[in-house]
Amino acid sequence: MRIVIQRVSEAAVRVEGKVTGSIGKGLLVLVGIEDADTREDIDWLSNKITNIRLFDDADGVMNLSVKDVGGGILLVSQFTLHASTKKGNRPSYIRASKPDIAVPMYESMIQQLSQDLGKPVATGIFGADMKVSLLNDGPVTIVMDSKNKE
Repeated sequence: MRIVIQRVSEAAVRVEGKVTGSIGKGLLVLVGIEDADTREDIDWLSNKITNIRLFDDADGVMNLSVKDVGGGILLVSQFTLHASTKKGNRPSYIRASKPDIAVPMYESMIQQLSQDLGKPVATGIFGADMKVSLLNDGPVTIVMDSKNKE
């Protein structure tokens, strides 16, 4: 499972002009799922997302988590995170899971994040043509891959 976390002042997802999920201060998380992903990947990433210290404390040091600041999480599925660009100019998405595998994993990720955060997680709509808007705060952007824990 591959994610991109962006610290935001606000973020929203629109599908066909309607807001499907939005947050104020918090984290926009883009998630790409592959067939090899398991419950262990969900648990590891959810723990990292909810506890990573990306928000400033009183001294201006990134020492607080999204939980510490009472922030929100907006989770958006994005199969293109598994793009292979090794050959040619058209990315291949062969590593990205098909919906029959990805949808249950995405839904499990939503549930785990909500549990770990202690409140509901905002979302997009899996497989929809989504328009994502955000105000990146910092900018702070972190990339994680549960298969390459750095």
